Amino acid sequence: MYHWVEDKDFLTRAYHDCADLVNQLVQELRNYGIEARMNVVGSKKRNMITQNGNQPIDFDFNLLIENSNEYPNERELKEDIREAFNEVLSANGWDDCDDSTSALTTKQMAFKKGNKTPFSIDVCIVKQDRYGLHRLIHRKTGFVALDQWYWNLVPNSRDLWEKEDALKPDYWMDVRETYLTKKNRYLSWQQMDEHPSFDCYIEAVNEVYEKVRRGVL
Repeated sequence: MYHWVEDKDFLTRAYHDCADLVNQLVQELRNYGIEARMNVVGSKKRNMITQNGNQPIDFDFNLLIENSNEYPNERELKEDIREAFNEVLSANGWDDCDDSTSALTTKQMAFKKGNKTPFSIDVCIVKQDRYGLHRLIHRKTGFVALDQWYWNLVPNSRDLWEKEDALKPDYWMDVRETYLTKKNRYLSWQQMDEHPSFDCYIEAVNEVYEKVRRGVL
């Protein structure tokens, strides 16, 4: 079952290392003509990092592409970002990342001293418009020539940041509890692949926001 990670010293150190790598990626992407900024998913700044039992911890980041319209070729965009990320990872002693369906995922790292829980980074490439957030998907077929790259609208992501602001700080404990409940529910249903952390987070924010709007909370 998922639980909150309570080792604050470990979280601070691990998050700092991961966020620093993603920030370096943002800087490196400028050499590719890609304007981007980092957005933390549900996690450290909201005190919402979870761990499933004693399993490794994933630090999730959104890489928000601000000039995505200049990249009509989604495959080229993801490949350029993957190449830039690998350059950053290599310069910091990390192995190359993996290209998963909806993210770039690093290999696991662990500290030699103190808390040795392995951790990794998931970087999801997103863009935003008036409809909400769109996630860059690489649908794999087993044959690269038949693979597809496309933007997929993240359900119910419209006005997410505004809803966050409206709920903080008075209703944030409700968001935290709802988020953890949803993650464990989908885990028990073996549906975490269909409901990744960011989707659970969006569901939690929307659910609490609607309760507040209706006066239930």
